[in-house]
Amino acid sequence: MRRAGYAVAAGACAAGAARLAYSAMSRRPPGGPKAWSRTNHRGEPVTLLEGPAVAAGALAGVLAQAGLAQAGLAQAGLVPASGSPGASGPAGSAGWRRAAAMVLGGAGAAAFGAYDDLAGSGDRRGFRGHLGALRQGEVTTGAVKLGGIGVTGVVSAALAGGSPADVILNAGLVAGGANLLNLFDLRPGRAIKVAAASGVLLGVAGQDSVAAPLGAALALLPEDLGERAMLGDAGANALGAMLGASAAGLSRPARIALLAGIAGLTAASEKVSFTKVIARTPVLNWLDMLGRRPAPQTEPSGTEPSGTEPPSPQPPVTIPAQRPESGG
Repeated sequence: MRRAGYAVAAGACAAGAARLAYSAMSRRPPGGPKAWSRTNHRGEPVTLLEGPAVAAGALAGVLAQAGLAQAGLAQAGLVPASGSPGASGPAGSAGWRRAAAMVLGGAGAAAFGAYDDLAGSGDRRGFRGHLGALRQGEVTTGAVKLGGIGVTGVVSAALAGGSPADVILNAGLVAGGANLLNLFDLRPGRAIKVAAASGVLLGVAGQDSVAAPLGAALALLPEDLGERAMLGDAGANALGAMLGASAAGLSRPARIALLAGIAGLTAASEKVSFTKVIARTPVLNWLDMLGRRPAPQTEPSGTEPSGTEPPSPQPPVTIPAQRPESGG
């Protein structure tokens, strides 16, 4: 029960911190409002500031949960009180390592995602697009992001500890989770709904560290559904990485199965449109549209993809926000 209480407190802390960060950054956007303004699938302007705010809130929640757990252990006499010799203790040290791994994974993914958000052109998408550019001697911002998140995943997994096999698995979960969730950030609220569903499953499996990233994401879900803001790469990559890091506490067979599922979906995204699959599946389409404005109508010619319309003649910027598949 005490762990559940810490998780609830961490989720609340993350939600409050995310709202506070979003409010502060909206008043004074780093680099100015134009740097964070994009055009969504309706041709309407949205801000990418939701992403950094969600990442900041989630990181604050993770640290709060680790601090509460440490205080609880000290109160129970399982670790020395703060400030005394050996205050971390074996139990406390393990908790802080897990928290540090989540913070590193989330912060690294957010930083590389923000770099792609702000510096990327959007001309290349997915692994195929970025690798194709590399073969031609072009280093895209997406390729830098993918490589950076991969390295971040390895360092995060090594910090969490375990055997070499566990480090490899956990690194794959962090990096793969970051990339996969970003592939769902194509329509309002979709990535957060996927993150929420994934987080609930992880929570049921006993991984209460999902509370902070979920609390931060759900706090800004109304902004996402209202099409005022979106996660962007910074938010989606950070959320996915932190969910992946949370899964490190699962059994090895469960992690192998989860990583295989992430790899399979990522590979499928290169060939299959998730948006079209969702639109053709009644239950998925209902969940996808839950809380959203009605989908825009297609042109009479039927040449536009389902759920999209041509952008307005003079969008604020030319980089699409909720972008055509596949993501990257």
